[in-house]
Amino acid sequence: MLIHFRGATARHQHFMPVAISLSQSTIFSKSSIFLPRNALNGFLFSVPFSSSSAQKIWTHKWRQPVVSVLDFGGVKIGKDDVVKDDPTNNVPDAIFSKLGMQLHRRNQHPIGILKNAIYDYFDANYSNKFEKFDDLCPIVSTKENFDDVLVPPDHVSRSYNDTYYIDPQTVLRCHTSAHQAELLRRGHTHFLVTGDVYRRDSIDSTHYPVFHQMEGVRVFYPGDWEASGMDGTSYAAKDLKRCLEGLARHLFGDVEMRWIDTYFPFTNPSFELEIYFQEKWLEVLGCGVTEQEILKRSGRTNNVAWAFGLGLERLSMVLFGIPDIRLFWSTDERFTSQFSEGQLGVKFKTFSKYPPCYKDMSFWINESFTENNLCEVVRGVAGDLVEEVQLIDNFTNKKGMTSHCYRIAYRSMERSLTDDEINELQWNVREQVQSKLKVVLR
Repeated sequence: MLIHFRGATARHQHFMPVAISLSQSTIFSKSSIFLPRNALNGFLFSVPFSSSSAQKIWTHKWRQPVVSVLDFGGVKIGKDDVVKDDPTNNVPDAIFSKLGMQLHRRNQHPIGILKNAIYDYFDANYSNKFEKFDDLCPIVSTKENFDDVLVPPDHVSRSYNDTYYIDPQTVLRCHTSAHQAELLRRGHTHFLVTGDVYRRDSIDSTHYPVFHQMEGVRVFYPGDWEASGMDGTSYAAKDLKRCLEGLARHLFGDVEMRWIDTYFPFTNPSFELEIYFQEKWLEVLGCGVTEQEILKRSGRTNNVAWAFGLGLERLSMVLFGIPDIRLFWSTDERFTSQFSEGQLGVKFKTFSKYPPCYKDMSFWINESFTENNLCEVVRGVAGDLVEEVQLIDNFTNKKGMTSHCYRIAYRSMERSLTDDEINELQWNVREQVQSKLKVVLR
């Protein structure tokens, strides 16, 4: 879970618009501590799945169908197993509908094209040593998602505000590192894990509650570093940097690079790789030498390892010139026809720019109010027709009551929205915000 902590302000006059924004990178981020049972227990790890039996959320034609059944390695899981009428469950229909879509396994999709380009680099430079996992089940235990990567028990990333919980012990994975410990225990020493990850998040052009990550891990044995005259940690760090510099050149060409020392609880030392691309410094990924405690718990007390993580949407938006993260989910042929298997970096050509419609909404907040909860409600009503939710005003009166005013931007990526559609959406948003968040509209 990537958490950005922001200071609170309570000014009424001269309040500058602040976009609600959390980073959607990997488990490796300088702004975060980590990059985010029932009958599911028997198949939480390494099972392919596909979707079938679609049904509609509602009748409006722009809404995606909700998948009613998922097939996890032959075990049927119904929607009611994931979306439950239970106070510990916060998975909405819109999120369940994304399970099984697997954009990263579509070879003509920008996410799949980038994944395969990274595969090509590792195959060419490591003689096919790296095993590839891209069909691991996104339903994982809290132990796998948090404990196995040393996330403290009281860390904010475990909150219901940030993570999608199926029940208190089961979540939709926040990051692909949820599979790292199990893979290590099973004896894998060189592997890449790619998959869809889920986080309750803000609404703007670069953030979405479902996105895709890739993690890489390489394990070393004493014989690997002893002949070099270096200690295991130094040897792994040097190999890691050499590997990732090569990957950056493979993806972006001959670019200037720099390494930034940073801190992550699961790697030591830890680094971020930045490249100078299109006249600015761009953070590409986070990485480091794996904490010995993680290896020890996996039965590898005499080994050292490195790990890296990167966000596929973030890099794809740069490489392909895609301006809005919602486009990755579009089925419009004007989008999908622009990309071909193996063609990395083909620049996206905008096929439409329909005008946005802005609607403001003000209300008195309560102690339990969070911006993530607000965004979840807005997405639940408007889906991908909402482009941004932005805080534009904030003040506290003499009675100590705090008011927030949010500006909601509605825009379809594929067509013009009618006034009636916008008004109906805004009316439903207001009703749902009031009833679900228990705020007082102004």
